[in-house]
Amino acid sequence: MNHPLPKIIDLTVGDVIGTQEVLLTRDSLVRYAGASGDFNPIHYRDDFAQSVGLPGVLAHGMLTMGVAVQVVVDWVGDPGRVLDYQVRFTKPVLVDAADGAVVTITAKIGEIDAESHSARVDLAAVFSETTVLAKSQVRVRLS
Repeated sequence: MNHPLPKIIDLTVGDVIGTQEVLLTRDSLVRYAGASGDFNPIHYRDDFAQSVGLPGVLAHGMLTMGVAVQVVVDWVGDPGRVLDYQVRFTKPVLVDAADGAVVTITAKIGEIDAESHSARVDLAAVFSETTVLAKSQVRVRLS
């Protein structure tokens, strides 16, 4: 999809630049495990997850991180414009075998640096009314 690059002069700190709901299913976890090589059984076997004290199968943290940043990538139109991306994992995403897990992502402008033509986008990632990523910040290069 080709769209115009957001311009610094059109932005204000606090602007919401995107929201998205992502459904993670057990199939999503299997696909991610194959792509990443992370076949830890806590990501696909309830019995194993429970045997190590978890409530059930958890989404891969990096999968959660990846789906969250996609809102920003869609907004800037080019993943190469992402200069830096950092998060702190706060809570796991429990993926129900039947219903999956819906993660809601909201992205808003946290800081604008006109001199470097960049902006910091702050992400909120929420699952089941709980924040799952804290200090989730993406720095992007703009025009």
